Amino acid sequence: MSIRARRRTILGFLSPAVLALALIGIAPLLYAFWTSLHFFNLTKLRHVEFIGLENYGTVLGDPVFWEAMGRTFTLLLIALPLQIALGLGIALILHRPGLGFLKTLTRLSLVLPMATTYAVVGLLGQVMFNLKYGVVNQLIGFLGIAPVNWIGDPLNAFAMIIFWDVWQWTPFVALVLLAGLATVPGEVEEAAQLETRNWWTVLRHVQLPFLIPGLVAVLILRTADTLKLFDMVFTLTRGGPGSATELISLMIQRVGFRAFDQGLASAQAIILLIITIILAQAYIRLFYKEV
Repeated sequence: MSIRARRRTILGFLSPAVLALALIGIAPLLYAFWTSLHFFNLTKLRHVEFIGLENYGTVLGDPVFWEAMGRTFTLLLIALPLQIALGLGIALILHRPGLGFLKTLTRLSLVLPMATTYAVVGLLGQVMFNLKYGVVNQLIGFLGIAPVNWIGDPLNAFAMIIFWDVWQWTPFVALVLLAGLATVPGEVEEAAQLETRNWWTVLRHVQLPFLIPGLVAVLILRTADTLKLFDMVFTLTRGGPGSATELISLMIQRVGFRAFDQGLASAQAIILLIITIILAQAYIRLFYKEV
């Protein structure tokens, strides 16, 4: 086969994926950017006009936008370290020799939370933490504790979001880090364990270098997922009570599909995308090292 024919074959196999990426990813992004530069209200489609960066100025000067961003980053700064700490602990336990069938059963059970969709997790939280009929209040009632308003109280509602996000995605972190531990050369690990019984020393000097790529991937993926978290919060609290759990994704949905201001919502989404890219680059520069 000639070089030209081989190139045509390669392009033939790649073109469907490239076309799908363009239609699903690039085209909506370009349309959102175009929309963000216009006054675009769904109730006034005849009055669409170019206004440049005015929407971006409005967003950056809006205190409500920064409050929503603050809530989103609060969730990120609490949930992500918990997921990494718990996931690392689970990975280290499963990496130890022994346990037999129990280890296999635990690995299989870790898949269940990830297989549950965000919306179902939110609905499950509504059922379990209902003030009158929730199973959690029923259980604490047997202990003589008065029912707790889990979803109607601002602080409790935000804690519920953190709890469910940690519950759902800690297994993902554990499986990624467990895969990283599997790449550690067995003889190096055994030699280190013979030298010292201190698990922290082994983790820091032997295992951690092999975990860095997985940790960076976890940081990037979980940061992006948390910043755009919508389904679970929407089904669990609708952003309430008040605006206590209105994350930035819920605010974008409210502005775009309740106030019908597509231009302003698109500007908010583009700013969120820029922040996500900046954080991803920061993670790579700060933490990534070649093993």
